[in-house]
Amino acid sequence: MKTITVPTRDQVSAESQVMFDTFTKRVGKVPNLYATMGYSAPALKMFMDMEDDMGKSVFTPKEREAIALIVSEINGCAYCLAGHSMLAIKRGFTKEQTLDIRRGHTDDEKLNAIVGLAKSIVENKGKADETSLNDFYAAGFDEAALMELIAFITIRVYTNYVFANTEIPVDFPAADPIN
Repeated sequence: MKTITVPTRDQVSAESQVMFDTFTKRVGKVPNLYATMGYSAPALKMFMDMEDDMGKSVFTPKEREAIALIVSEINGCAYCLAGHSMLAIKRGFTKEQTLDIRRGHTDDEKLNAIVGLAKSIVENKGKADETSLNDFYAAGFDEAALMELIAFITIRVYTNYVFANTEIPVDFPAADPIN
């Protein structure tokens, strides 16, 4: 299998370089996964645009991290689990709560409905089970929230698949294993 390396700023197009500069301003560096996406400026731009637009979501930053954790757990993405475990803790979850989310269940009814539906969608290749959908709606969510949840899943599946097919170095502390 061909080895994919993380490109430097000088190894990507001028358009990707501009996006690298944006990441550096936001987080102090270009994470390896995003740098690797930079091989394709359109792919990196699509990812960044979706991430930016989803900041206006009905889901809170904590809820968005929960979605990222459960999707990345199901897909076995060590890179995204590392990054999103760190972000989830920064957003207010405890380490044990992040592990519970990754196990697919939380003590919070509303968050549990989000995590349960995301889990069902990913495990069933897009088709959620009826119970998970009913729980989601019973928790107060509507059709717009369902569309946003699917969009968040799609974003995370993209990053999970980038890692799965490149196996670039993880540049965040490893996520704790779940048992």
